[in-house]
Parts: sequence; C-alpha cells; structure tokens
Amino acid sequence: MTLASRIAPYLQATPLAAILGVFLLVPLLTIVMVSFWDYDSIRIYPDFVTFNYEETLFSWVTWKIYLNTIKFAVIVWVLTLAIGFWVAYFLAFHVRSVGMQLVLFLICTVPFLTSNIIRMISWIPFLGRNGLLNQMLMHLGVVSQPLEFLLFSEFAVVLAMVHLYTLFMVTPIFNTLMRVDRALIEAARDAGASGAQILWNVILPLAKPGIAIGSIFVVTLVMGDFVTVRFMSGGQSASVGLMMANQMSLLQYPAAAANAVVLLAVVLIIVAGILRIVDIRKEL
Repeated sequence: MTLASRIAPYLQATPLAAILGVFLLVPLLTIVMVSFWDYDSIRIYPDFVTFNYEETLFSWVTWKIYLNTIKFAVIVWVLTLAIGFWVAYFLAFHVRSVGMQLVLFLICTVPFLTSNIIRMISWIPFLGRNGLLNQMLMHLGVVSQPLEFLLFSEFAVVLAMVHLYTLFMVTPIFNTLMRVDRALIEAARDAGASGAQILWNVILPLAKPGIAIGSIFVVTLVMGDFVTVRFMSGGQSASVGLMMANQMSLLQYPAAAANAVVLLAVVLIIVAGILRIVDIRKEL
C-alpha cells in the first residue's frame, strides 16, 4: 500500500473533522470550562469552583424543573409517536401511488416552512379565553364558561410542542416503513395473520429504527426547548432551557453553563438508552 493510499482516508475525513471541531467540540469545551468559573452580579471570573454544579445537583427546585422537563418530554414523545406512526403508516401502506405519497408528505411539511414562533403564536387566538375554540364550545352548549386551561398552561405547552415536533417523528418512521418488504406482509396475510397481528409482529418490529430516530429527535428538541414553555405557559411552568435562559439574562453564565452540561449528560443518557434498545445503524 502506497503512502498516498494510506493517508487518503484521513484527508477525506479532515473537512468533516474540522467542521465538527470548530462548531461542536470547541463550543462544548468552552461551556464546560465556563461552568467552573465564578461570577457575581456584573461579571464572570476565570476560576475553578464547583458550586455551580452543587447548586444544580443539590437544589430541590432544580430537580423539580428537571422532572418537569422530563415530564414534558415523555408526554410529547408518546403523543408524537402515536400521531406520527399512524400518519407514516397511512402514507406508506394506504396510499398506493408514489407520487401521491410524496405530495401528501410535502403537504405535511408545508407548515414547517414558517417560523416555529409564528406557528406557536397562532394557537393563542384559537385557545384564548375569547378564542375560537371557547366561543365554539359555548355556542354549542358544551360549556357554560370559557375553559381557562386551554391557554397559558401545561396543556398549551404540550399541544404546541406536539404541533411543532410531530414531523420529526413522521419523517424517519415513514422512511423506515417505505423500506419494509411488502412480500413479508403478503406472506403473513397468506399464513392467516389478522391485520392487528401483522401490525404487531411484522410492521412494528421493522419500524423500530425509524421510531428510535424520531424519538431521539423529539426528546432532544423538547429537553432543550424554552421558547414554547415561556410563551405557552404564560410563566406558570418551567423547563431546564427556560431556567438557563433566565440565568443568562441575569448574567449568571457559569450557572447556565453548568446546567447545560448536566442537561447534555441527561440527554446523552436517554439517547444511549434508546440506542441500547434499538440498533439504528442500518438506517444511517
């Protein structure tokens, strides 16, 4: 093997390694470094202190916020999985034409061509006290007074997150289902399996890689989301991302960096757990 052939793979990997180093590794190491710095009300000081982590790990308030964030992640994951799987299943198995499948899939993506904030704010006139939904329910006689929990509540936060992140579940599951060999379904049907048995024993196991990838997307996005919690909860709920945003607004950058490191560790543990259960290498 010549010298050129030996170094060729390293030269090919160099641009990607440089990009990851500049845009991922350097910022990450900077956050870790700042998390050990000291600070006061007006500036931060290069130092090596651990109380930023002590305040994060040994504060009951912080634990409640982390548990609240995980609660949002679990609820949104369940709802996006339920909705995303059935949308992908319909597109993959009930729409016969490939052209129509692409058209319907692109229609699903149209709302995502607008800003997340615009789509989120669009719920406010619909869910508000004098919004369209309350007016319709009162007009139909379903309720006598406007429902207060529809907006500026945890219900509104979950609803907005499901709206924002369902496509991240639909796309990988749809991609996986499109690769399912239809001969397996026909063989199961010929063997006398019912539709539910085919779904449970054939389609769901084959869809696991897509479900795992979609789950990683959704859980990661929800764990780091703070804009949705801020706008849709009306200040009545909290998340780790919102806590970090508040700390940065108060110039408590080391405390926010410590929270970022802990949050990253939590997300990596969740992702590792998902990858431990499902092998997604064949989807990559």
